[in-house]
Amino acid sequence: MIKHTLLFVLGILGAFAAVAQNPLRIPDTLSGPVMDLELQSGTNVFYPGFATGTLGANGPFMAPTLMLRRNRPVQLRVQNNLNDTTTIHWHGLHVPASADGGPHSYIPSGTLWAPSFTVLDWAGTYWYHPHHHLHTNAQVSKGLTGFIVVRDSLEDALTLPRRYGVDDIPLLLQTKGFNAQKEITYDHPMDTAVMANGTLRAVHTLPAQVVRLRLLNGCSERVLRLGFHNNESFWQIASDGGLLSAPVSLNRIQLGPGERADILVNLSNRVGQSLQLKSFGSELPNAVYGATQPGMGPGQVIQGYSSNPLNGNDFTFITFSVGAIQAPAVQTIPSTLVNHQPWSATMADTTRVLTFMPQNMGPTAIQGPFMINNAHFDMNVINQYVPVGRTEIWELVNQTPIAHPFHIHHNSFYILSVNNQPPSPSLAGRKDVVMVPGGMGRVRFIMKFENFYDDVVPYMYHCHMLTHEDHGMMGQFIVQSPRVSSVEEGLPALGPSLLIGPQPATTQLKVQIKDGRGPATLRVYSLTGALVKSVPVEASVVDLEIADLDPSIYLIEWKGSGKVYRTKFLKQSGF
Repeated sequence: MIKHTLLFVLGILGAFAAVAQNPLRIPDTLSGPVMDLELQSGTNVFYPGFATGTLGANGPFMAPTLMLRRNRPVQLRVQNNLNDTTTIHWHGLHVPASADGGPHSYIPSGTLWAPSFTVLDWAGTYWYHPHHHLHTNAQVSKGLTGFIVVRDSLEDALTLPRRYGVDDIPLLLQTKGFNAQKEITYDHPMDTAVMANGTLRAVHTLPAQVVRLRLLNGCSERVLRLGFHNNESFWQIASDGGLLSAPVSLNRIQLGPGERADILVNLSNRVGQSLQLKSFGSELPNAVYGATQPGMGPGQVIQGYSSNPLNGNDFTFITFSVGAIQAPAVQTIPSTLVNHQPWSATMADTTRVLTFMPQNMGPTAIQGPFMINNAHFDMNVINQYVPVGRTEIWELVNQTPIAHPFHIHHNSFYILSVNNQPPSPSLAGRKDVVMVPGGMGRVRFIMKFENFYDDVVPYMYHCHMLTHEDHGMMGQFIVQSPRVSSVEEGLPALGPSLLIGPQPATTQLKVQIKDGRGPATLRVYSLTGALVKSVPVEASVVDLEIADLDPSIYLIEWKGSGKVYRTKFLKQSGF
């Protein structure tokens, strides 16, 4: 009898714990010209009695918020203490390809990656996360994500909430799956745990004034239609790439995976009240992941999708209570924000068309895998070449039965049209992710490829549904150097004389000298200038062994017959 009573009491306590509310996690911040990030594995208690394996930076779970300022240089020192290779991508930032953190920028376990760049982005909300091909979803799902907040003088001049953690709150919104042992699972449709900043059943107190919420859809696949439980209005002031021209009054905002939006909520004179931030899945249209029907018709199904209680239903991410005002308080909504001068379609040098298509046709087409221009991602294939300085229109045509959030690295863009209609005011700012509707949906956007070029290291474009990305719905492009006789760092023009391949290389690099004669020397240098390999050569074609080199970018030099040629190559791991 005592045993049964004890079990009953423990069951009641366990049930109480399962529905208990938890204080919202507010990530710590890093700032300054040099920031150190230590990637590490650890555990976190999401459910009582279970220590769940997680990943984080400077802690066992999640990562600190990086506070950057426009036009200031920064070095980010990333020490990988995981038991696995990874990369870190600065999502939305306009940086050199070698600092972007795409799949080619491996950080092997136990090594340091330290990119440097000047911050060129507008004030806004960005984020960082792994981009290790085939492993992105796993590493993001386990918690290796963080915010980036950029400030600038234009935003400084506006009366906006900017006290981080007080009236300026970052909100990473995710749904995750857990197995019976309460380990995080991924790549399946049962993402039933609802989290804000990695917190289940999150609660937080906001002051009774105008507050800023930085919303980030960090879900692996789920589209979110966000609003408050009482349908009250809020004001969107920023999208992916920074502030809008003016606040947009809304009571719903829809974000695909990877999309961001900053909103203002006026809580003046609301002390003692509460507010729930919800996703209204019941309002999502068909052909959107998270809706009742994710495809164009009832015959298009994803295995296990209908078993997920979140699909097609409303659910709460966080409950806010309203506390006392905290001076100095913002109590008004600005009427204007920043001036946008988007590029006109008439300025475009060309239009590129990318077509999304399923690998398999018929009812299973919605399950993927998906392709872009009839191809899956291949690390050794450059899909597009873009001359630096070009202004281009990219047209996205979606022949699949489901919407895809398309993300491009390198720079923000302006949307020209969605299904031949001009963008709504909510989408009229600078973007780096755009939802492309299913069933022959079409999006056109314009962007300028400026400031950075690299003939070796590519940028990525891909679906930001992480399962789709990992399964190959991704391509890569090179922003080419200027076609002039003197290229970067004062090196002579290569012309057709020095040919190397493949790019990227793993164990061997073929080097061909087209106009060289007689003995010569091949030297390989690190980007710091250290000589790492020197080989005497007699022939005009050489197979250079590079298996002993660490994954990185190198300078290769051919010197002989009174001539010197140099170029760069990318060495990647052979796995």
